[in-house]
Amino acid sequence: MIYDVDMIRTHYETYGARVKVAKAAMARPLTLAEKILFAHLYEPGSPEPARGSYACFRPDRVAMQDATAQMAVLQFMNAGRDQVCAPTTVHCDHLICARKGAETDLPEACRVNSEVYGFLAAAALRYGMGVWESGA
Repeated sequence: MIYDVDMIRTHYETYGARVKVAKAAMARPLTLAEKILFAHLYEPGSPEPARGSYACFRPDRVAMQDATAQMAVLQFMNAGRDQVCAPTTVHCDHLICARKGAETDLPEACRVNSEVYGFLAAAALRYGMGVWESGA
């Protein structure tokens, strides 16, 4: 997997300063969620995003679950990129229906969702993503 390590390193070196800028702009203490979101804004120091508006972020890690990763991976494939630029993982655990217990439900989910799991595993291998298979 090839990541832009310099981008990630720079992000964490400036993390504290980004939080200070956000705290000064808000003129109040920030919640943990606000610190994380403001520190990941694409344009540091930009005005506070209004509720319900769009904001651009620079994620330093992407974690997807199997039920929604299918569409996200398809959109990534259409973006024309060769590799992900941040550590990215797909967790195949949301399509498991809990009915009778792990001994029965896990093999059933693997059988029923084999096409989805196969697609996600192949795409992850192609684009440099990690995969947590069902039952991991």
